[in-house]
Amino acid sequence: MPQNPKYQFSCAVVPQYLPQQSSPDDSIYGFAYTVTITNTGQVTAQLISRHWEIVDANGHIEEVKGLGVVGHQPLLKPGESFQYSSGSRLRTPSGAMHGTYFCVAEDGERFEALIPMFVLEATGSDGNNTPTSRTLH
Repeated sequence: MPQNPKYQFSCAVVPQYLPQQSSPDDSIYGFAYTVTITNTGQVTAQLISRHWEIVDANGHIEEVKGLGVVGHQPLLKPGESFQYSSGSRLRTPSGAMHGTYFCVAEDGERFEALIPMFVLEATGSDGNNTPTSRTLH
C-alpha cells in the first residue's frame, strides 16, 4: 500500500555496540541505538505504538511490541523531530533490526512509519575498535 505523503514520518537510526554491557563468553552482546523520528508529512500526528523485529546471526527472531517509545507517545507537527535512545541484546555478535511505528494524525488518519533495517555488529571484541555499525537504506 503506497504511503500518502500527507501522512508520513521518517526514521533514522544510529546503532552502537556496548562492550561494557556485553559478555562474549556468555553469548551476550549489548547494543544501543538512537532513533530520530521526523514528521515529513503535512499533518500533525502522534506516534502511538512500536513493533520491532530483532534478528541475530543464527536467524533467531525476537518481536517487540508496545505503546510509545521510552515512555513517550510524541505528537509531532510537520517538520518536528523526536529523538530517543534504547537498547537491545543479542546472543550473537551481529544481527539486524527493523520495524514500524503506528501513528495517528490529528484528523484521525492512521498510518505506519517504516523503521529501516539497520545492522548491529559487535566491534572491539577482537581488539580492533574500528566501528563498523551502519544503517541500511
